[in-house]
Amino acid sequence: MKLSKIRDLTVDHGSRPGRPSHVSAASGLVRVGATLYVVADDELHLGVFPADGDAPGHLLRMRAGDLPTAPKARKKVKPDFEALAYLPGFGQFSQSALLALGSGSRKGRCLGMLIPLKGDIADIQMTRPIDASGLFAQLATEVDELNIEGALVSDDRLLLLHRGNKSHSYSAIFTIDLRSAIESMHSKGVLDTLPIQAVNHYELGLLDGIPLCFSDGAALSNGRVAFSAVAEDTFDSYRDGPCAGSAFGIIDADGSLEFMDLLDTRLKIEGIHAQEDGPALNVLLVSDADDIEVPAALLLGTLDR
Repeated sequence: MKLSKIRDLTVDHGSRPGRPSHVSAASGLVRVGATLYVVADDELHLGVFPADGDAPGHLLRMRAGDLPTAPKARKKVKPDFEALAYLPGFGQFSQSALLALGSGSRKGRCLGMLIPLKGDIADIQMTRPIDASGLFAQLATEVDELNIEGALVSDDRLLLLHRGNKSHSYSAIFTIDLRSAIESMHSKGVLDTLPIQAVNHYELGLLDGIPLCFSDGAALSNGRVAFSAVAEDTFDSYRDGPCAGSAFGIIDADGSLEFMDLLDTRLKIEGIHAQEDGPALNVLLVSDADDIEVPAALLLGTLDR
């Protein structure tokens, strides 16, 4: 898939003095109407951008406090928000919402944030924290080195995408009952142990000797899932490494790999939104530069289905 760059993810103000006026570590992407929402794994804020044009976006605080500005200290204590999902209104909970999730790769990275939506607009004043440590402990028994990098809703399922590394090269998708997850969050403010409907493991191949592993996912029609994957040269879920490239793919409703192809970029693609348009599939992607000085990019690719 050939990509074209739409813009850098610049914002009107940094998250605090000393932070740049851009998002540098974009890790999850959701489009709601005319608005793009982006989580960054090194921020406590949600990025909000217009879907059209290149006007600067702005940051909405999800969690109180400040992170250290020094990279190593910041990495050690950040909640590591890696996944962002759109939750439709469901049952007695009529208001749609965004769910940001930490990766679960360390004890301090098991936090979620539930952000109600009023139409397209995030109601940040009503944001509530979600303790996902119970669910993540459950999932950690199914894989080596749990590292949740993507989340999405497909029909009545909540799908969570686990990313592997050079030590454990497989990725995985957990299929969770959506009703149970939403009721747990709304009634108790937690994602505790939940009915796991399926755990599918995937070996996505190598790029320059580095395994390609999931970095995000987006729902398509008929239960299919679009995903991004990256080949990051690291042996664990904590340390960053050089990125050899990224890929895009589609998984069938039955969980089998339908299609995968490399992207024509060496950027580390960590967020994806997919929109079906007749015979074409339009894909928005955001990148993580692993460098505070480099803005994350928003890119567009089109696939003829």
